[in-house]
Amino acid sequence: MTINLANFTPQELRRTIRIGQYNGVTSGLASGYLQANIIIVPSMLANQFLLFCQKNPTPLPLIGVSQPGSRSLSDVGEDLDLALDIPEYQIFIHGKLDKSVSNLLDYWDKSFVTFVLGCSFSFEQALINSGLVIRNLQQGKNVSMYDTNIKCSPVGNLSGNVVVSMRPFSEKDAIRAIQITSRFPKAHGAPIHFGDHKKIGISNINYPDYGDSVDIYEDEIPVFWACGVTLHNIIKQSRLPFCITHAPGKMLVTDLLNDSLSIF
Repeated sequence: MTINLANFTPQELRRTIRIGQYNGVTSGLASGYLQANIIIVPSMLANQFLLFCQKNPTPLPLIGVSQPGSRSLSDVGEDLDLALDIPEYQIFIHGKLDKSVSNLLDYWDKSFVTFVLGCSFSFEQALINSGLVIRNLQQGKNVSMYDTNIKCSPVGNLSGNVVVSMRPFSEKDAIRAIQITSRFPKAHGAPIHFGDHKKIGISNINYPDYGDSVDIYEDEIPVFWACGVTLHNIIKQSRLPFCITHAPGKMLVTDLLNDSLSIF
């Protein structure tokens, strides 16, 4: 049976995910509500990771932090279960992906601290409301994401390069997209690059490192935003002994309205 998620509230969507009826990408769902990246770390790493987020607010805009061991976070969602409400979780050991799972019931530990971070999916509705076309949504695909040569500010042994998401626009629409997204610093804010992808270390724009490839028309330029998948680079390059995060494109959908986080 196909479930139409288009008009689901965040709570309805999370419950659908929780009972295993949806495990796909969340881009375009729960229109108007903040979507978030997550990373779950043992409490012994929490303070260091908090400082790392504070020093790198563009790729890692901090929305909320759980109490150790808590699977709820009322600041971002009512009836929210951090071990069940994401379509797919990825478990990393010593910086390497160990497995992907649909829930964390068999893995949850009382030491776990969950960090909730903003996501560029949240500004997509503002772009659409201004008449801009989001190519990955138009083509029914996950957003294109790439590793770059842009380095995060290190904290202790935490370091790594920024990952970017890309959306193509005409020059006129790119200017408008920059203006709109600058209102949403908690969703990565304005782009960090546009134009020549090779200048930020992307060798072939037709082959994303994460997500799907989308069409870029002759009169368009690629526009790049910092992306929460930066987490995956931090995990791998810092060789974190243990952590859990969401699968790329499969986010935590919160009860927070995007407009509530707009700065103007």
